[in-house]
Amino acid sequence: MPGQATQKLLNLLSPDDLREARQLLGYPEESIGRLMTPDYVAVRPEWTIQHALEHIRSRGRNSETINVIYVTDANWRFLDALDLRHFILADPQQRVADIMDQSYVRLSAFDDREKAVQVMQRYDLPVLPVVDSDGILVGIVTFDDVFDVAEEETTEDFHKTAAVTPIRGSYSDARIPELYSKRIGWLLALVFVNIFSGGAIAAFEDTLAAMIALAFFLPLLIDSSGNAGSQAATLMVRALAMGDVHLKDWARILVKEILVALLLGLTMGAAVSLIAVWRGGPEVSLVVSLSMVLVVIMGSTIGTIMPFVLSRLKFDPATASAPLITSLSDIAGVLIYFSLATWLLM
Repeated sequence: MPGQATQKLLNLLSPDDLREARQLLGYPEESIGRLMTPDYVAVRPEWTIQHALEHIRSRGRNSETINVIYVTDANWRFLDALDLRHFILADPQQRVADIMDQSYVRLSAFDDREKAVQVMQRYDLPVLPVVDSDGILVGIVTFDDVFDVAEEETTEDFHKTAAVTPIRGSYSDARIPELYSKRIGWLLALVFVNIFSGGAIAAFEDTLAAMIALAFFLPLLIDSSGNAGSQAATLMVRALAMGDVHLKDWARILVKEILVALLLGLTMGAAVSLIAVWRGGPEVSLVVSLSMVLVVIMGSTIGTIMPFVLSRLKFDPATASAPLITSLSDIAGVLIYFSLATWLLM
């Protein structure tokens, strides 16, 4: 329906009818159009301030909020958003157009509801106007609505980063079959991923048999690689979700993370080298130290790149779960460790 007709009809509906109507408006399920409310106060630019205040008094009781007053033309096309104090402090004989400053932020009804969270956090606004594709003001979203969305999206991201399919509703209400189905898929997939790690170890059996001291440091190295990857992935997923970084920033972010990983790897390599000298001698210490630097860099690189790749492929970056990053980093860590050992010791 045209935005103007939609707006008029929404204003006539009861809350119960309104909830049903939203399902029929054609907005995507996770869109701002499903989140907004049409209960707001709008004035015309040609009205005097006195006329506008009278209108605010008459319509404000049924509005979600009157902290912000919206200016629209006769066709409900959005023109401006003004704080109520502008009307209170202005000369009653001034026109609304005289106090308009064209300084506003608005959302599209077709935008994903996560954008409302990001915009509200970025501009520190308690309420935002929502327009359709023709610029018609069709509703507003308020802080309390967005807060619920932010809580739900954060919970969903936590579940995804732990390789759990998001649970709808609370954990305490979830039944055992549901919890099982939400977790078993990822766990089975990770079992098959970890087979490659075992295959990599099997490929270097001769190296391991010739220098058994290498086995002592294997869990330490692959865990360090996985931990570094999980740290990087967590930082990137959150940064992408909050809008701190964007897809175009991937190269700059990758260089930054590699430099950080280099410093981390050098520090961790120096710490473990002392133990390696005691357990296997100088040669083993060299292999372990170099491996530590390289596996930390590799793990951080995988953890940094994966969320960007998934975002590029239109997947939720939170799917770059810690277990998945750890498994991939483990495989890379085993290959690096035993390749160095074969090259330097055999």
